[in-house]
Amino acid sequence: MSGARDEIEELIALMARLPGLGPRSARRAVLHLIRKRAGLMAPLAQMMAHVAETARECACCGNIAVGAICDICENPARATGEICVVEDVADLWAMERGGAFKGRYHVLGGTLSALDAVGPEELGIPKLIERVGAEGVREVILALNATVEGQTTAHYIAEALEGRDLRITSLAQGVPIGGELDYLDDGTIQAALRARRSF
Repeated sequence: MSGARDEIEELIALMARLPGLGPRSARRAVLHLIRKRAGLMAPLAQMMAHVAETARECACCGNIAVGAICDICENPARATGEICVVEDVADLWAMERGGAFKGRYHVLGGTLSALDAVGPEELGIPKLIERVGAEGVREVILALNATVEGQTTAHYIAEALEGRDLRITSLAQGVPIGGELDYLDDGTIQAALRARRSF
């Protein structure tokens, strides 16, 4: 019995390493999976093994792909001369859900951080600059998070691309649709005021 319990505890410990899951949430998830072994755990294990074998990073943009190049980079219709720079794949997928952007992406895989020894090379910023020249890019959209690290990274990229014949833009920041002013932080209200436009 102790051997089976040890294996289950090891599974719980592995699950607890996932973002958003602590030890208690991981324990609940694992016990639920065991109870639903045939209908949930077995198919999940098969799919995880399949994805572990086939998924890889796109050699061009850093998105997740099943081949060397992702579907977005392979699509000639996406060669619009626009590259949207995002921190991670989750941000890319969020942009795609919106359906408004029809260009290509560049996934940094994080932000600049002197404390964590994350420099431009670790984020593939030289590769981004190379792509801008090679792909005839006319606009680079900096869609980085509105954190100190995100904005520091955005400024670094903007400076690295300075002097080239292209537009460097960033996403608008301010009041979200459906948002109430009373619930917004001071920084969001200030950004919304600075980005105001004619009504």
